[in-house]
Amino acid sequence: MKSIFESLRKTRDTVFGQIVNILGAGEIEPETWEDIEALLIQGDVGVETTLALVEGLREKVEEEGIYQKDRLQRIMRDEIRALLPEPGPLNLDWPLAVILVVGVNGSGKTTSIGKLAARLKSENQKVVLAAADTFRAAAMDQLKVWGTRAGVPVVTGPEGGDPSAVAFDAIKYAQSRRADVLIVDTAGRLHTQHNLMAELEKIQRVIAKRVAWSPHETLLVLDASTGQNGLMQAQQFFQAVKVSGIILAKLDGSAKGGMVLSIGHQLELPVRFVGTGEQIDDFAPFDPNGFVDGLLGTT
Repeated sequence: MKSIFESLRKTRDTVFGQIVNILGAGEIEPETWEDIEALLIQGDVGVETTLALVEGLREKVEEEGIYQKDRLQRIMRDEIRALLPEPGPLNLDWPLAVILVVGVNGSGKTTSIGKLAARLKSENQKVVLAAADTFRAAAMDQLKVWGTRAGVPVVTGPEGGDPSAVAFDAIKYAQSRRADVLIVDTAGRLHTQHNLMAELEKIQRVIAKRVAWSPHETLLVLDASTGQNGLMQAQQFFQAVKVSGIILAKLDGSAKGGMVLSIGHQLELPVRFVGTGEQIDDFAPFDPNGFVDGLLGTT
């Protein structure tokens, strides 16, 4: 299984490693702040979060009377870490915990569901998957493949059928077999398609009527390579279905890991899991400290 540190190599090599190089020997100068700011924006941290981060660094430097750039690196680590909400454990302490998984086409959603199912099963959870993406037969087939790989059953419906009905049937199936966790896949909705967002809200209402206080988790899968576009997706989904956390897919193939900082800062959404490779066990709980180490190349 790849580590988060390994998965951040591209982000570290292309952007954050340059920041570390800037923070070498010598005194802090006006150009230091300009260079850091430019690199953070280049690293898909986003303008708003970059400005907040640099302002926080400036304040700490003034408070502590720091003049040397090498001391600034420690402060930067602390300031970056402060942007990342604690992920905490999944909310699974229910007779049947229901996890709704949402995201746009191509984000790695179905793959992430398979990996999450395998991980929960390895923790002795009895898991069922619901293929509520009925718009594409290929999506249901793909989920069946991942269900087989993870060793968990998959409830499906007819192609083009009502996704809410699949979710409803999956709940009955999971309850009849005393399952611990039901993970509901949904169609890969573009965050600009309001009619599909409405369908997502309908699925959520159906689930809530059948299982108290559900869905207990709504996880948004974001493709790490989308950068700041991922922030826009998160904002839209958060408004529609009250996202409780992020699964960051394809981190190992992206140089845009800095997007996590803007999601944490602007939406206060925790990243819960990270996809670190193509294998079924390349899926790790998000560790904020390990993530910062991976960005800055410290261990």
